[in-house]
Amino acid sequence: QVQLVESGGGLVQPGGSLRLSCAASGSIFSINAMGWYRQSPGKQRELVAFMPRTGNTNYAESVKGRFTISRDNAKNTVYLQMNSLKPEDTAVYYCNADIIQTSARYYANYWGQGTQVTVSS
Repeated sequence: QVQLVESGGGLVQPGGSLRLSCAASGSIFSINAMGWYRQSPGKQRELVAFMPRTGNTNYAESVKGRFTISRDNAKNTVYLQMNSLKPEDTAVYYCNADIIQTSARYYANYWGQGTQVTVSS
């Protein structure tokens, strides 16, 4: 079974920083794109950032210049460095990845369980 596990969420003051991690584990043959989404109660889940295995990083306009996505393919891990956090960044952050499982031929999409980020004074 393939699993994505997020960590690093928590409480932070406005202007502060957090670094989220998401590690993929299980019977993994290959991982293509990895990314982060977020969702607040009563709101649509929105893309925050994503990164193909090769290629350019992509960011929501609201986080450009503040958040940085990176990945360590050897560790099957994607990170989200979140700087200059604002109260409106408060949400559950979800990891997402396209993964080929061992013994499978095609990519499937996986979600992590989510990690809470709260930005408040």
